[in-house]
Amino acid sequence: MSARSLTRLILISFGIALLLAGLFFNTGAVASSTTKIDASPTVDRLAEPTLPASPSQADVGAQVYWLSCLPCHGDKGQGLTDEFRATYPTEEQYCWESGCHGKRPYEEGFTIPEFIPSLIGSGALYKFTDAAQLNSYIRSAMPFWDPGSLTAEQAWQVTAFLLRENGIWDDRTELNETNAGNVTFTRQPLTPLPTPPQLPVEKRSGENFWALFLGAVVLFGVLFFILRRSRSAA
Repeated sequence: MSARSLTRLILISFGIALLLAGLFFNTGAVASSTTKIDASPTVDRLAEPTLPASPSQADVGAQVYWLSCLPCHGDKGQGLTDEFRATYPTEEQYCWESGCHGKRPYEEGFTIPEFIPSLIGSGALYKFTDAAQLNSYIRSAMPFWDPGSLTAEQAWQVTAFLLRENGIWDDRTELNETNAGNVTFTRQPLTPLPTPPQLPVEKRSGENFWALFLGAVVLFGVLFFILRRSRSAA
């Protein structure tokens, strides 16, 4: 075998090695990315909550909260945070400047507070001493744009919902004026919101390196064998 033919053989073999390495890395990337895909549908954070077959008082209260409290207090009771406002359409994220809730609201409008507290989370209900006081405040002062519009039943429902979400009320019995005064929670530690599980990330870089290294060793071994045979033949 001539030197030119041997050079061509080496170049062709090296090109094949690069091609195989590229295919290997692409396959590894696809496999790795496939394991990270979350097949669960995207949750609409502003969607109305669905009721179970036999809804409890707090379950119904979740719908009352969605209709009358969520727009200001957040889908998770976090308050009017920048992150929550980002879920709204762009033109509605700055209500203070839109006119309807600014300094000159329309005839039936109102000026929205710039700070709206959280209702769910550690210390969220610190200003109230018990469920009866919380319910009384909801009944008389909420919702902000139409105070007193909730019925007595709706006020108890949303009270039960907030207590359940804060880990204060088990929702096994109905909350009402006869037992609400016994449900005290002043500055008690509340149940934190659950943290979404973190998906494990596969580390394939080490595997890719050693597989490529092994392939290169085999390739150069074959080339060395061919070269020796060509020299022997010459």
